[in-house]
Amino acid sequence: MKFTVSSAELLKALTTVGGAVPNKSTLPILESILFERDGDDALMLTATDLEISIIQKLTVAFESNGTDAKSRIAVPAKRLLDTLRALPDLPITFTSDAEHNVELTTDQGRYKMVGHDGSDFPALPSLEEAQTIETTAAAIKRAIDKSSFAVSKDAHRPAMMGVFFQVGTQNTRAVATDGHRLVKLQMDGIKSSAPLEFVAPDKAINLAARAMTEDETSCSLRVGSGYVEFDFGVTRVLGRMIDEAYPNYEAVIPVENDRTLTISRDAMLAAVKRVALYSSSMTHQVRLSLQPDELTISAEDLERASEARERVLCEYQAEPMEIGFNSVYLTEVLSNVDAEDVVFEFSSPNRAGVVTPANQKDGEEMLMLIMPVMLNTYA
Repeated sequence: MKFTVSSAELLKALTTVGGAVPNKSTLPILESILFERDGDDALMLTATDLEISIIQKLTVAFESNGTDAKSRIAVPAKRLLDTLRALPDLPITFTSDAEHNVELTTDQGRYKMVGHDGSDFPALPSLEEAQTIETTAAAIKRAIDKSSFAVSKDAHRPAMMGVFFQVGTQNTRAVATDGHRLVKLQMDGIKSSAPLEFVAPDKAINLAARAMTEDETSCSLRVGSGYVEFDFGVTRVLGRMIDEAYPNYEAVIPVENDRTLTISRDAMLAAVKRVALYSSSMTHQVRLSLQPDELTISAEDLERASEARERVLCEYQAEPMEIGFNSVYLTEVLSNVDAEDVVFEFSSPNRAGVVTPANQKDGEEMLMLIMPVMLNTYA
């Protein structure tokens, strides 16, 4: 194989694909990136850890007498990426021979390494008979960005270590929870001819979001054979679906909430961030004291003899109430609200608070849940 390409363009493509390369593997070839020719001027780059795979197309200038149409070679990812990062943006010639020796040549130097036989690289799963959903890259990115923060990292609850997609004929729900907070985003921009449910692993969806470029406007979402694929045209991300039943999230959403707080999202977020600096480093607890048209946010750290308190104007007409939250979770929930005002609905200090934007975006409905922490005032 022999081709010439900009070192910056090759580095960008390899960085995207490199997200699927494992740091350590019992199969050394998995620590490599597969190079193969695809058509007259397209190079296909592939990486996999057997759970997540990324495929990227890159336009290069092949030498007509230097590359067999079926040529494949696996190149060590770390050394290749480190070399390209150390180079300025300049034309680079990639050459490999029948003994899997790889050489990178520029007008300033030459770099050699040994690769692997591309025929030994694991074959990717076939999704030819999978159910396909045509949507936009923007819709997929928003579903991922607004839900992935609540995905569980607890390996003892594997079903929650991904985003639960409920694709319907009219809209789609993206749901994520870790038991402390929950997000449910319903979007009209993603729909299917037949209902479909699946749990996409956290790593796959985050790599898919990172792999998108401004030039990619459409997305084909394929589900089948135990895998989900995000196909953006130039880039494809495949992930093995989580084969576990997702918990009944609807059952934990309180429906009878008689206390409503409406407040400026920016004002509350800024106050929580400041007050949280004085919270316990172990619990990160902040206390919300609700009074008519006034919210007091406070925290204390007994070990460091420090405390903080702020008042924020709001709309609240129910009975006074105090409720505690983990400031990290509360900050993340507020950060994902895309509205000037945010609405909190409460029923009691020991039940979850429901959080929604005061004004929902057109074509979508967002609801978030945050579990309280116990305060001494009602323990």
